[in-house]
Amino acid sequence: MSKPNAPIVVIPARMASTRLPDKPLADIAGAPMIVQVWRRAMEADCGPVIVACGEPEIADAITAAGGDAVLTDPNHPSGSDRIHEAVERYDPDGQYDGVINLQGDLPTLAPEVTRAVLEPLADSDVDIATLVTRITDTDERTNPNVVKAVLTMAPDQTSGRALYFSRATVPWSDDDAPLYHHIGIYAYRRAALRRFVGLPPGVLEQRERLEQLRALENGMVIAAACVDTVPLGVDTPADLERARRILAET
Repeated sequence: MSKPNAPIVVIPARMASTRLPDKPLADIAGAPMIVQVWRRAMEADCGPVIVACGEPEIADAITAAGGDAVLTDPNHPSGSDRIHEAVERYDPDGQYDGVINLQGDLPTLAPEVTRAVLEPLADSDVDIATLVTRITDTDERTNPNVVKAVLTMAPDQTSGRALYFSRATVPWSDDDAPLYHHIGIYAYRRAALRRFVGLPPGVLEQRERLEQLRALENGMVIAAACVDTVPLGVDTPADLERARRILAET
């Protein structure tokens, strides 16, 4: 088993957002945000791109832009469940052997970042790949909103196995040894995604409120590639204005 030969990119999106109502349809440079995310995914050229929609308004925006959308159960508890339903409906025969999960609030995502998430799957033992970046902001080291990845990665390496993820400052060190900010972009082997969504929520997953711990608790192998920066995620009106400025300049 090697790196997937035929990956598909899936973007889960739903309208519910407490801090930014109707977020997927927010206008950015003349297009809904979900359309901008779809465009960034297409630019990565990793495979076909579909949007797994919780509501028909999102599907309508994507199809109007020329993209593919799959309506899914609006009550899915997570994006992983949503993308699994979408992939199984879009590709019931299993033509695509890898699934890249991009979040629907990354309208400025660089194509090379999307491509990078596939690299750890070159190791046949890896079930799930993800991304990290080195923490350079001192405040992020102790911020519980910044998820840290504990990796078997030496400072001169660019990828490593994930041993744990936490909101705490881990691993411990009495010097300035690197800490890594986890980026919530994933690439699954198709069978690994199917297995993952069939597992019950884990003890540590519920304690840390981090879904990826379910995989580790059940013996699945996660590896992470290190990239240069954290992509801009649009969660607040201020984030939205920043994304608008960035895309207005391109």
